[in-house]
Amino acid sequence: MSLPDPHSLHPDTLAVRSGIERSQFGEHGEAMYLTSSFVFENAAQAAARFSGEEEGYVYARFSNPTVSALQTRLAALEGAEGCVATASGMSAILALAMATLQAGDHVVASNGLFGATQQLFGGILSRFGIQTTFVPTTDLDAWRDATQPRTRLFFTETPSNPLTEVVDIAAVADIAHEAGALLAVDNCFCSPALQRPLDFGADVVVHSATKYLDGQGRVLGGAVAGRKLVTDEVFKFLRTAGPTLSPFNAWVIFKGLETLRVRMEAQSASALELAKWLEAQPGVARVYYPGLRSHPQHELAMRQQKTGGAIVSFDVEGGRDAAWKVVDSTRLISITANLGDTKTTITHPATTTHGRISAEARASAGIGDGLLRVAVGLEHVDDIKEDLARGLAR
Repeated sequence: MSLPDPHSLHPDTLAVRSGIERSQFGEHGEAMYLTSSFVFENAAQAAARFSGEEEGYVYARFSNPTVSALQTRLAALEGAEGCVATASGMSAILALAMATLQAGDHVVASNGLFGATQQLFGGILSRFGIQTTFVPTTDLDAWRDATQPRTRLFFTETPSNPLTEVVDIAAVADIAHEAGALLAVDNCFCSPALQRPLDFGADVVVHSATKYLDGQGRVLGGAVAGRKLVTDEVFKFLRTAGPTLSPFNAWVIFKGLETLRVRMEAQSASALELAKWLEAQPGVARVYYPGLRSHPQHELAMRQQKTGGAIVSFDVEGGRDAAWKVVDSTRLISITANLGDTKTTITHPATTTHGRISAEARASAGIGDGLLRVAVGLEHVDDIKEDLARGLAR
């Protein structure tokens, strides 16, 4: 049975029905193919599969039916021509960089990136002759002014981690394309349930599938989706270098996509209520949440996103000591740097997710010692408020 044209189906349907290829047994639940290799009918077929003359599975480092199913489903949800799944979110970003850049090339990236992403672009890639200029996330003139003759890639997160700054995707895409460069958007915070960067002119979307795509904090995974011209090059890198997603992890994420929209809507609704509550709390200096009218890019966020998302960050008065007291006073919320889980999590970015970048880079990104990031889960929002109130009262 083949599906109708994916363009005629709603995202909710694609999240449940796309990517399914039943075996000869006709199973209704999707099969998981835990195999490292595949058997050929004869030597000629093996040669044809290895050379690419014949379609088919060869070796699980770069081809597996379960991984293919995930890739097909995520591409459908993002409106992408192609998708390549990887072992983690960071391996997805590395694969994109290795597939599109070479020594002497230049990258323009927002300074509001996840700490490991900043280290990859600003540290590791620089050792191989790839230079990166970091610019203020929302300053379009800075993006334009940073462009150089060898600029090949623009890279950003929107909303950013952890301050939820919102990038004008269409405007930055125009700047990138004028420079002959690609725009890649990390869509981790929103997922395709809330935002589709390709619809606004981005060329590539990257994911840490570990987060909302799985949705329950079970497995690691990543993905690069976008124009087939780009994803073909990413696949070539993955085939050789092997930052491979396991079939088991692919199956878990594949099933997680089925409930993505309902989870994101429920978690976003709670996040908005929590953000409004935090704004009224003594000791809270500022709340960062795109769904709030007080957010500097609120109107832009509501044009690009369906909701404000499920991440709420806030500054507490009193710096690190006060922030740590809030964290240590929690009894319900999980103290962990991961996000995208059905369980609410809290972290102190300056000493965890962004603890390995320099103090100057943290200051440039606006990450102070009093900042906390809460990833709102599916618990009742009143229980989350009560858990935070205990520390804020101190």
